Amino acid sequence: MRAYGYGDGSGSSSAGGAAAPFISRRGADLRYSSYDVLVVGGGIAGLTAALGAAHRWNVGLITKGSLDQTTTFLAQGGIAAAMSPHDSPKLHLKDTLEAGVGLCDDEAVRVLVEEGPARIRELEQLGTKFDRREGKLILGKEGAHSMARVVHAGGDATGSVVASSLAEVITKGGRVELHENEFVIDLLMDGGRCVGAVSLGAEGELTVSLARAVVLACGGAGQVYSRTTNPLMATGDGHAMAYRAGAVMRDMEFMQFHPTAYYGKENPTLLVTEALRGEGAYLLDDAGCRFMVGAHPQAELAPRDVVVRHMRRVCDRDGSEHVWLDARHLDAAFLRERFPTVLNGLKKRGFDLCGQLIPVAPASHYFIGGVLTDTWGRSTVPGLYACGETSSTGIHGANRLASNSLLEGLVFGERTVRELNRYLAVADPAVRKVRLDLADEVREGNAPGAVAEGRATVQRTMTDLCGVVRNAPELTRAQETLAALQASLAAPGLSVAELELFNLLTVAEHMVAAALLREESRGVHLRSDFPERDDAGWRRHSLIHRDLETGGLVVEAGPVAD
Repeated sequence: MRAYGYGDGSGSSSAGGAAAPFISRRGADLRYSSYDVLVVGGGIAGLTAALGAAHRWNVGLITKGSLDQTTTFLAQGGIAAAMSPHDSPKLHLKDTLEAGVGLCDDEAVRVLVEEGPARIRELEQLGTKFDRREGKLILGKEGAHSMARVVHAGGDATGSVVASSLAEVITKGGRVELHENEFVIDLLMDGGRCVGAVSLGAEGELTVSLARAVVLACGGAGQVYSRTTNPLMATGDGHAMAYRAGAVMRDMEFMQFHPTAYYGKENPTLLVTEALRGEGAYLLDDAGCRFMVGAHPQAELAPRDVVVRHMRRVCDRDGSEHVWLDARHLDAAFLRERFPTVLNGLKKRGFDLCGQLIPVAPASHYFIGGVLTDTWGRSTVPGLYACGETSSTGIHGANRLASNSLLEGLVFGERTVRELNRYLAVADPAVRKVRLDLADEVREGNAPGAVAEGRATVQRTMTDLCGVVRNAPELTRAQETLAALQASLAAPGLSVAELELFNLLTVAEHMVAAALLREESRGVHLRSDFPERDDAGWRRHSLIHRDLETGGLVVEAGPVAD
């Protein structure tokens, strides 16, 4: 295992140069802009980083859709933090470490739980209205938490309420230059340092955004699967472009599947929030039995990986593709007030949460793997930072504790700002205009039909061969299928759909390679051919980077920080 340092711009880095040009200019108009800080992504982590950095620096924020099309905006459950007098960061730490089954970075988790309450209070100061009763925060209970500590807003609309509050401050303050509906294609590198990004506008124009520092907060990659709660835009763009720039990726085998997504053929599918089980909803098999009772001391509120494992067992036993969520015994008026998003979403699909059993099955939900960073958001590439779901800080280990994700975006988005303030105060005052090494050749790209079928192939392959349960023969078949698809594609043109497909292929390749490497079952990574957890051999991280000489994929194991 080689030693990887975090890039601070002060010397050499493992990042090296950039990969070969990903796209051709093809005669497109070329525009230039310049910032101190360029933030890519408009979810909670990106908004927090952009808002904080704008107090001192010239900030640009680019998001591929609008601010209401992020995974943050769709988040239902809430934000976990020790806000009760009966709770403490120490208890929150214990629950997070237990859920992470031996792979958490203790320091990163301590940062998360100790700084979390202050970030919640700051959100309230910005105007976020969390649900209260008689002036006190209403705290929900979710899986693997030892007590109720999840603050929520709008019942089950926490993400949209929080994102709207942050977006309102950013758009009205005028301190952040916001670019919506713009697709960041790739990072710009100069001498091993990240100095900006090139993006594709809605009219086909290319923009070169030079920056003294770049923050990736692009969200996850749930669309690598055919069943996901993630929006269509969650295609792993930040993961893929960081890898191409030379960043080290960590724990890419760990995709968390949410136990209770509505069972239907749509993509994305409706999330049926864990908070429902926190309020007393049951999980039933086809015979009407609560199969989690006796399977785990916390029954339906066991850690998500445990619930998913038992759901899979029951479905295999019964020859079914789903189980049932039962909230019929709960007060209907309470359900309407507490869970309006889920209730209305199910109503549109022909189901009554108050009076019917709801078919649910696991769906890809949260990508634990990502760009390796320290607790200040620094990647292994100088000038490149990452926070939120794009990053791997080590707080989630092998299984994310419910409602720690929005908290992660808040805490580490803010910490990234503090590090930027230190870095930019001593870094070069400006980024010199780099030579944009883009070919200007005619590239026909791939036909829209081939691109759509390619995306479907990636999703089918990952769902069937690298899903909830994996094994070596199926993972090897997945590698072969993905490699064949990659070989069949021409170099991409200037099409968002094509570029997303190439990013999905990159992320899928990483996930399969890391899943093959880890020969054990731990957290959300389940191997039928290695069904037991193996602390002696595999209490280690998986690490992936691009070989600087060959451009090939390097996969290896590294130690866990205690």
